[in-house]
Amino acid sequence: MNHPLLRQSSQWAVVLRLALRNVLRQKTRTSLTVSAVALGVIGLILTGGFIRDTFLQLGEAIVRSQNGHLQIARTGFFTYGSRSPERFLIEDPGRVAKEVGLQPEVTQAMARLHFSGLLGNGRTNVPVICEGVEPDKETRLSTHLAMKAGRNLTAGDRHGLIAGEGVARTLGLKPGDTVVLVSSTAEGTMNSVDFELVGVFQSFSKEYDARAVKIPLAAAQELFGSRGANLLVVELAATRDTVQVAEALRAPLAAAGLELRTWNELSDFYDKTVRFYDRQFGVLRLIVMFMVLLTVVNSVNMSLFERVAEFGTMRALGDRGSRIFALVVTEGLVFGVMGAIVGVVLGIVLALLLSAVGIPMPPPPNSNLGYVAQIRLVPSVILEAAIVGIVATTLAAVLPALRVSRIPVVEALRSGY
Repeated sequence: MNHPLLRQSSQWAVVLRLALRNVLRQKTRTSLTVSAVALGVIGLILTGGFIRDTFLQLGEAIVRSQNGHLQIARTGFFTYGSRSPERFLIEDPGRVAKEVGLQPEVTQAMARLHFSGLLGNGRTNVPVICEGVEPDKETRLSTHLAMKAGRNLTAGDRHGLIAGEGVARTLGLKPGDTVVLVSSTAEGTMNSVDFELVGVFQSFSKEYDARAVKIPLAAAQELFGSRGANLLVVELAATRDTVQVAEALRAPLAAAGLELRTWNELSDFYDKTVRFYDRQFGVLRLIVMFMVLLTVVNSVNMSLFERVAEFGTMRALGDRGSRIFALVVTEGLVFGVMGAIVGVVLGIVLALLLSAVGIPMPPPPNSNLGYVAQIRLVPSVILEAAIVGIVATTLAAVLPALRVSRIPVVEALRSGY
């Protein structure tokens, strides 16, 4: 059979075989070019993996020190609740928590009561945001909440209180001190309760630590004069299930007059950080592509300059300019594939080594807690890095290939003498 498709595939096979031979016969130049492509791919894999790890650890810190995966409240609370929390109470949070807990991805749901007040040490008062929490459930959720002094709340702390590091520093408090929390009740009257400071915490957010105190939910309800709660905070088995569970719960919750927010919807800082790093990584991809382009263009130009007579001979023997063009571009493609393979392998090895050692990082802006970074092996990042290397080297060969394919046969042959 002499089908056109078979003839075309055979021609491409010949071009590919010639391209491989040409690449492999210039061992030194090929090694330098492949190394340049591989370095670019390695840089993209390591940088992309580091940025993805930053996103992951930042998200987990937000989830497990403050927000939980989902928060459920009366419709309007997230917009107006900070000014009038008494208007947006869930009267039977236990029932709602039980219904939410029917979702298989939900680990636990806990009630919180939010209100503002004044915390005093007998000499000075500071305005605070008070959270009434269920101690045992909150302890299981808040694995990223660091206790700087004392201990966390327990179910036996009827009138125990933990304060953010900034609050404790402002009032000069230490565990064991007695403080007075003053707040208005749901009916608008003033109420005050004495608490014992049992611990000082440090969360992800420095701003939060400067204003927040936590007390047992029962004590908060006593102080606020209500048996309800403002929020249900939901913990999931895995953060990746957040969107799926949120979509499953939105409609039934809306029918009950409730609304839902995911942890990233509640954190403007996280979304801004993700956009910032994504743009940085996009710029880095362009820089790496430009560097690879320059390196490969230089290598290809030097190789083609030495091979002009060879191309002239090919033209004299009947090969068209299009075949010369295809050969040179295919050589660039081979450079790219070789560099991408080497870069991916070395990038994965280096990522595993760096992750095993760990990279100590200082606290991000407006944060209290540092962390140990790793290099995440993300398939999409690795694939993007390989594609950037291959595309850059292939594009780098296009202009030299056009130029050499258009050199007149006589001029090309003369260059060999």
